[in-house]
Amino acid sequence: MAAVLDITPENAWLALWRRLREDRVGAVSLGIVVAYLAMIVFAAAGLLARGWSEEVGVPYANPAFVGERPNFEAQLAQRAREKRGAAVDLTDVDPLAPKYGEWQKRTAELKTTERERSTTLPWGGDRWGRDVLAKAIKGSQVSIAVGVVAALCATLIGTILGAFAGFYGRWVNDFLEWVYNVFTSIPSILLIFSLAAVLRSGAFADLFASGIWTVVIILSVTGWTGMYRLVRAEFMKHRSREYVLAAQAIGASAASRMFVHILPNVSHVILVQLSLLVVAFIKVEVILSFLGLGVPVDMVSWGTMLSEAQTELVIGKWWQLAAATVFMAVFLTAFSMLTDSLRDALDPKLR
Repeated sequence: MAAVLDITPENAWLALWRRLREDRVGAVSLGIVVAYLAMIVFAAAGLLARGWSEEVGVPYANPAFVGERPNFEAQLAQRAREKRGAAVDLTDVDPLAPKYGEWQKRTAELKTTERERSTTLPWGGDRWGRDVLAKAIKGSQVSIAVGVVAALCATLIGTILGAFAGFYGRWVNDFLEWVYNVFTSIPSILLIFSLAAVLRSGAFADLFASGIWTVVIILSVTGWTGMYRLVRAEFMKHRSREYVLAAQAIGASAASRMFVHILPNVSHVILVQLSLLVVAFIKVEVILSFLGLGVPVDMVSWGTMLSEAQTELVIGKWWQLAAATVFMAVFLTAFSMLTDSLRDALDPKLR
């Protein structure tokens, strides 16, 4: 009996997963990105870094892997606390104070109770004694959320506008090109600062008081132009290809040809630009937080940590800078390599 040849086409998502697993670099990068995403989910749920703002160590507590070393800042802070907690001689303030014997006696017996602070922390402490490792984990939640959400929004805007401009052409292309030229004619840094000032004042102040959504909106509105140009060029190139003309001949609608036939074949270009946007937007968040236009002061991000680390480096306290840099570098490197692997898996020329 002759063997039956199975010609059932493989599901596109299963084929993508198979090619990604065969790429070791892509698989490792995927694991790192998933670990980061799980970490920020646990941090948002309060299971990780819940007490990042608590002063659990002495000021500038040394990292545990460095060991206990002389900490002059902590000694000065301890002396100041002891001086504040000492009994006050009321006779220097009020000559009649000795007459209030009972009240003075009770006042002298009052003692300030303070939780014992650790002299070392896993990754050191900042100037307030807060755990730098907990701050880095909590900062990952804010920075990654801002970078990824803003990049996705900018990618969505740029992809839709670029698809319409490249597919339809004519007056649609002319109008969208005019909008594109308006946005690109203004220096990006000035446009970002202008939008930040507008959204943080007037009628928008209460609506965007949290700061996070302000940064997301600013980056989304100003960061779609590069994606628009790439997608527009790709759609102009693909709209006259044979497979698109064949889809039109069998009655496929314009939306189907744009987003079902052409879009999957240009997705590798979109993924590459998306990874660049995530990296760029996290850097912009660092700049905005440094200038006070980013996340609020009661929150922590990689940007605020790097801002604080500037003054700490002067006195030789390097661990907060190292923590923020390592967390940021590992995520951005893994994300970029994962995007490259996804691009190779989706590129029809490499299949």
